[in-house]
Amino acid sequence: MMRDLPKEPPSSEITPQNRYVNRREFIKNGAYSLGTAAVVGSGLLWLAEKGPPPDPREEAPLSAGPTLDLSASSAGAGSYDTDEAQTSRRDATTYNNYYELGIDKADPSRNAQSLHPRPWTVNIEGEVAKPQTVDIDTLLSWFPIEQRVYRMRCVEAWSMVIPWNGFPLGDLIRRVEPTGKAKFVEFTSLLDPEQLPGQKYPILKWPYVEGLRLDEAMHPLALLAVGMYGDALPNQDGAPIRLVVPWKYGFVNPEVNHPRWSQATERRIGELLRRPTLPFNGYAEQVAGMYSGMDLRANF
Repeated sequence: MMRDLPKEPPSSEITPQNRYVNRREFIKNGAYSLGTAAVVGSGLLWLAEKGPPPDPREEAPLSAGPTLDLSASSAGAGSYDTDEAQTSRRDATTYNNYYELGIDKADPSRNAQSLHPRPWTVNIEGEVAKPQTVDIDTLLSWFPIEQRVYRMRCVEAWSMVIPWNGFPLGDLIRRVEPTGKAKFVEFTSLLDPEQLPGQKYPILKWPYVEGLRLDEAMHPLALLAVGMYGDALPNQDGAPIRLVVPWKYGFVNPEVNHPRWSQATERRIGELLRRPTLPFNGYAEQVAGMYSGMDLRANF
């Protein structure tokens, strides 16, 4: 499924400043959709039958969005966190894969002002008992916002560690009550070439669509992120709401190479040396059971 990907950056960028990627290459298993160009937004959410880094608080604010209320948290919050050193906020907001805002890693942060994350609505439809269109701020009032520190690995063989702020995708799914026919969740991104000028070019088929099996979407690791580093998401990282599935964007079997490079190792942004790639991005203990019996060389 991994197609039309840019070549791995040259070794001269092995410790890049001001760079990062934000979404998209988890396996496309079918049809479960929620929209923003970085994963959830004014598109559709429908269930279909078929050394330590710098203190991020010392850096400039991420966006003009609201500071998040992190006073409440769900049961079990933090139980899946990694204690690895976090990627600097600067790198995580200036090194982005976001083709709707440009194909170069630095383009999204340069072009992000064209996207307007308010007003914003999310459409929920399909095999649910409670289809609806909900304003983003109403949606955020439904759930406590918690922090999850997740590894993120790209199929391009670089990785980061990011403190996301959000709520479990499963909480939203349960609220809208999927029917017994629901098997997948499909995410359809915003389609608006004026806000997302990259959509004026046939880089990908627009709008961008992704999917999860229902069991994947309900897994407690799957997060709808509305912030990072304690602040609202910046536009280039998926404002106002995006999906984070830490074992799937980099759902890479280290034993299966990309056609153009090995997947056995990865370069952690901010580090000099490469490190081994972990099966399921290090979340095998939590998620491998969902793929029991699958040929992980064919379905990597």
